[in-house]
Amino acid sequence: MASKRSNSSAMSATKKNKKKKTKHTLSDLKTLGTELLSSRSHINNLPLLLSYISPSSPPNYLVEALLSLQSFLSPILPSLPAAAAAADVADPEVIYRTWLRAKFDELVAALMEIVVSSQCEDTVREVVLDTLMEFVKLGNGGKFNSSLYNKLIQAIVCSSVEVDFLLESLASSYFKYIDVSYFTFITVEKLCKTLESKNISGDKNGIEGDDSKTSLEGSIKKTHFILSHIPSLGNLTSVETWSSGFLAKDNDNQEECKLKDEKIANSQSDKSAKNELSLSRISKKMKLKFTKAWMTFLRLPLPLEVFKEVLVNMHQTVIPFLSNPAMLCDFLTRSYDIGGVVSVMALSGLFILMTKYGLEYPNFYEKLYALLIPSIFMAKHRAKFFELLDACLKSPLLPAYLAAAFTKKLSRLSLQVPPSGALVIIALVHNLLRRHPSINCLVHQVPLSPHLFADKKMIVVIIWKVRYEEISEETKLNDTTSSEEPVKADANAAVVSEREEQGIDLFNDEESDLKKSNAIRSSLWEIDTLRHHYCPPVSRFVLSLENDLTVRSKTTEVTVSDFSSGSYSTIFREEMRRRVKQVPLAFYKATPTALFSESDFPGWTFNYNETTVA
Repeated sequence: MASKRSNSSAMSATKKNKKKKTKHTLSDLKTLGTELLSSRSHINNLPLLLSYISPSSPPNYLVEALLSLQSFLSPILPSLPAAAAAADVADPEVIYRTWLRAKFDELVAALMEIVVSSQCEDTVREVVLDTLMEFVKLGNGGKFNSSLYNKLIQAIVCSSVEVDFLLESLASSYFKYIDVSYFTFITVEKLCKTLESKNISGDKNGIEGDDSKTSLEGSIKKTHFILSHIPSLGNLTSVETWSSGFLAKDNDNQEECKLKDEKIANSQSDKSAKNELSLSRISKKMKLKFTKAWMTFLRLPLPLEVFKEVLVNMHQTVIPFLSNPAMLCDFLTRSYDIGGVVSVMALSGLFILMTKYGLEYPNFYEKLYALLIPSIFMAKHRAKFFELLDACLKSPLLPAYLAAAFTKKLSRLSLQVPPSGALVIIALVHNLLRRHPSINCLVHQVPLSPHLFADKKMIVVIIWKVRYEEISEETKLNDTTSSEEPVKADANAAVVSEREEQGIDLFNDEESDLKKSNAIRSSLWEIDTLRHHYCPPVSRFVLSLENDLTVRSKTTEVTVSDFSSGSYSTIFREEMRRRVKQVPLAFYKATPTALFSESDFPGWTFNYNETTVA
């Protein structure tokens, strides 16, 4: 019976609220708001206005009620007690303020529902967002209310409706404030931990539904949008806060900071020195929160498009501002091991960690060598890849076999790539030959003379025969299996000499081990074929390799960035700008006397006898 009575009373209350909503007009709501702001005697107007804060309310009614409630609550919000504070029954003022706090919490809950509601218009949701940020500004005793801000960000990120405009509004209007950015990093760290735990629990329970996977990917994309739109820490030249008290609140080493401030106060440039100290202190705290937020985010199962975007911008937007960039070594090495386009994108960050932070990565050059495939010359990020490839091969300490393998691999690719790729290859080969004189033998590999080669072949054959006779005698005493290995080794030597006699290229472009590729025993015959390339810029550029590259004072390195982003259109534009002295003509300068020249057919003559027509 009691439950039936409570249900009936609840239904009657909702009916009364609906009747109230239909009874009041927009002018009535304005009057209620004015009365609420004028005197405490009209405090009962507050619940009535609060009833219109709902996704089902008309937009103009909702906005009017919200403006009245915001104008009333904002001045008294810093003095309201905490939500968990118990009211002292003996003091009416405390009871009143505790009641106001309860109504404020109801208002915040309703606004959170409206922000992520698909029933409301985008303009209304944006007004609600601004109202919530005003409450964040004052909700913690006049200071930044991090708890309310955390709930707001989590509601937006975990929402299933379209919230891109809300994220853009947050980024453009509020992320410029240092305290908002600071607490955003803290919120993102907590949010990523929550998403990570949900993902792990889902895997353990065997939950792999499409809806859960889609919602997780959507939340990760929104989180990445937030992180990528926070202003860079490198631009931290001035401090602008959304709420008061952020700079004054410093829980870390307050006594040390006071001593430093006293010392600085005695200096000549008092104000500027204090600003520098506060900036340095804030930048350290920001860098710590930045590092925690990003490292937690990178542990999530990132969608492929987010994964690629993170890798592309990591060397500029993430690595310089981490407290310890070496923490990224696991993430970057895993990305680099994936192969393909992902490895190309991870190369920038990995190269920075290796050159600036002492990261040791085994088999780095073998993995880099494996990326040299024809499709890389048409990839989106090929320009950055070729610049990094040139930088990775810049050290004079590279062994000759490694430099030769890269040079020969690039030369072989020049036969399969577009003209723009051939130009890049010529520039890279030019720089490699200039930096590593030990591989200049590839330019002109001198063959053995016939008589020396015959003697060499004879010696090899004699050694093979003698060795074969010795082994055949030993096989009578020993097992046959132990005697086959030296026979095969000497036979292979004879086969190698036979291959050299036939002029076969010994380079194996399918070999993953650079030492076994036999690049140093080959030659750059592929580059020589580019002299007759159908594209004039390629055939002209090959002539740069005719210089003596061993004398560094006579030559300079080619800037790879000038050719790395080339295409058919850039080559065409360059050709159109050139001033050509001679061009192929569609007619003969002199009348030909024969169809073929006599030098083409020695021993033949072609005479032309004129005959007059009567």
